Amino acid sequence: MRVVEAFRAAFGADPATVWHAPGRVNLIGEHTDYNDGFVLPFAVPWGVTAAVTPRDDSTVRLLSLQHGDPVTIPSHEESRGWTRYVVGVLATLGDRVRGADIAIDGDVPQGAGLSSSAALEVSVASALNDLHDLGLSPMELALISQRAENEFVGMPCGIMDQAASALSQEGQALFLDCRSLGSRNIPLDLAAHGLRILIIDTQVHHEHANGEYAKRRAECESAARKLGVAALRDVEDLAGALSQLQGDERKRTMHVVTENHRVEALVGLLRAGAVTEIGALLNASHLSLRDQYEVSSPELDLAVEAAIRGGARGARMTGGGFGGSAIALVADDRLESVRDSVCAAYAERGWKQPRFLPATPARGAHRLS
Repeated sequence: MRVVEAFRAAFGADPATVWHAPGRVNLIGEHTDYNDGFVLPFAVPWGVTAAVTPRDDSTVRLLSLQHGDPVTIPSHEESRGWTRYVVGVLATLGDRVRGADIAIDGDVPQGAGLSSSAALEVSVASALNDLHDLGLSPMELALISQRAENEFVGMPCGIMDQAASALSQEGQALFLDCRSLGSRNIPLDLAAHGLRILIIDTQVHHEHANGEYAKRRAECESAARKLGVAALRDVEDLAGALSQLQGDERKRTMHVVTENHRVEALVGLLRAGAVTEIGALLNASHLSLRDQYEVSSPELDLAVEAAIRGGARGARMTGGGFGGSAIALVADDRLESVRDSVCAAYAERGWKQPRFLPATPARGAHRLS
C-alpha cells in the first residue's frame, strides 16, 4: 500500500493502523444541513487514507503524498493550509490523545465539491479512535470532524459531509435528519434500473470557506429569528413566512423549506422503487439553488442544461456551490450523448473541458489494516 510505504520511509517504522474515509456526493438536500433539515448524500469511491501511529509527546508529524515533505507541528498549535484539518481533529479530541505520526494519501478530485476535507478529517479521527480505544461512534467521529472544520479551518459547514463519510454503506444513500442526527440507509440500486449518477466536474473552483457560504448561513439564521423559529426547518406555513420576509432572506427561506420537501419526496420514490422518477426533483433543486439560494455559477448552469439536452433524466449542482460539480441521472445508453452535449456546450463558450466521473455509492470509513 502506497501510504504505508511512504509512512515507513518518512518515520522509520510501520504505522499502527490504516483507515480510509470516502468523499461524498449529495444526491439532494443542499444547504439544508445547517438549517436543521434533511439531506441525502452517498459516499463516493474516492477518499483519503490515513496511516497513523500515536506518539507519547504532543508533536504531530504529518506527511501528505499530495503536498510534499513532512511537517512537524505541536498538536494544539494553530497551523495553516491542509494541516489545519488534521491538527483541528487532534485538538478537538483534546486530552484523550497526544501526538501522532500521520501519513495521508488521497484521491478525491480536488475542488470538485466532493468533500475531500471531510474525508481527511474522518479518516484521521477514525484512526485515533481506534488506536486510543476511545469508543466513539461513527456519528460522534463525524461531529468531532465537523467541529474541527468549523473552529480550526473557519468553514461554517453543517454535519452532512462528515456524516456521509463516517456512516455511509455501499449501495446506499444516507437519509440524515440534521437536527436529531437520526439516519437510515436507503437502497440506491441504480444499475438495476439501467441508470447511473454521472458527476460533471466543471473544474471551476471557487473558495467559499469565508465569504458567500458564511453569508448564506447568516441570512438563514436571521430569517429564522424573524420568524420566531429555531431553524428554517421549522417553517410549516411557507406562504405566511414569506409574507414576513424581504429580499435575500425571503429567497433563502423559500429554498430551504422547499428543498426539505424535495428530500422527503425523493426518499419516498426510492423506497417505492421508483428510481427512474427522481429526475424532476433534481431539476427543481437546481433551479432553486440557482434562483433562490444563488449559489450556482455559469459553468454549473451550463453543465445542467446541456446534460438534460443530451438526454439526462435530471441534473443539478451539488456541494456548496460557486463552482465544483453537478450531477446528472443518466441511463446507460445515454452516457455518451450526455458527455458529448456538455463538452460541446463548453467548447462553444471557449471554456476548459469538464471531467466526468461515474459514481456508485461506496462504503463509509473503515479500517484497512
